[in-house]
Amino acid sequence: MKKIDIGIDEKDREKIAAGLKHLLADSYTLYLQTHNFHWNVTGPLFRELHLMFEEHYTELADAVDDIAERIRTLGVAAPGTYQAFAQLSSIEEVVEIPAAEDMVKILTKGHERVIKTCRDVLKSAQKGEDESTIALVSDRMRVHEKTAWMLRATSSK
Repeated sequence: MKKIDIGIDEKDREKIAAGLKHLLADSYTLYLQTHNFHWNVTGPLFRELHLMFEEHYTELADAVDDIAERIRTLGVAAPGTYQAFAQLSSIEEVVEIPAAEDMVKILTKGHERVIKTCRDVLKSAQKGEDESTIALVSDRMRVHEKTAWMLRATSSK
């Protein structure tokens, strides 16, 4: 591999990329979960939730690409298999098809988990003075905070 000289030392780049791998895995797992719920939601809130989940998974699809490309920019291979994502993600897989209200709660928890992962990555990026990662992760955190708020507002409990 060619030398990477972007003003971030190799040790910091690797640590930041490791955190971004976790963020990528969390984001991809949340994407898949949201898409699954979009396909399988039923009940009186079907239309509202079906459309909301579509907005969410579409946004997440773009996000995973941005995160993976940032990992590559730092000179590290991005994970791209279900096995790698399962090992790296802190979001629990949901096997059954929950009720619509439970889907909202599960997705709320998922977005809150991603926010915490973002906060962890931010610490490494700040230490390494990696402004590009800071900007990316800050933007991601803001999206997940707003999405979690909207999901909480949708929930009846």
